[in-house]
Amino acid sequence: MTKCANEIEEFRCRFWEGKPVIYDKINTSFTCLDDDSELFKVVNVEMQDTIEEYVLLAAKTVREQKEYFTGPMENDIYQFSSFPWVSFTDISHTESGKKDNAVPMIDWGKYFIRDEKVMLPFSVQVHHSFVDGVHIGKLAKLLQDYLNCFV
Repeated sequence: MTKCANEIEEFRCRFWEGKPVIYDKINTSFTCLDDDSELFKVVNVEMQDTIEEYVLLAAKTVREQKEYFTGPMENDIYQFSSFPWVSFTDISHTESGKKDNAVPMIDWGKYFIRDEKVMLPFSVQVHHSFVDGVHIGKLAKLLQDYLNCFV
């Protein structure tokens, strides 16, 4: 998802000190469930050149990170959360009230099979100053094209 979102300039737009900026690259921040405590860690992982390198770094970071929160969220991330217990058609997040918070929030749901195809619900919440429906449509197409490479 991050690779695809980074290909769309509008998904790399943020506010910095009240002014719009465009980052060259956006990294990831995701939640990871601790099965014993049922608490979530917020894990930040820098993008890598390949999915294999990213998965290795993400696994290492999750293993080594003991804190649940490592500080305030950065501006140069996509914020991911998985919700694998339920398939959904919509998710919305509580607004922070910060008008300059333009970090996209992307959620995954429980996959299901329909017409012999694997369906994976996802929700994208963005700042409308930068990202419109057309950009989310581009993201969905890029993601589907990327996933089709693995079929």
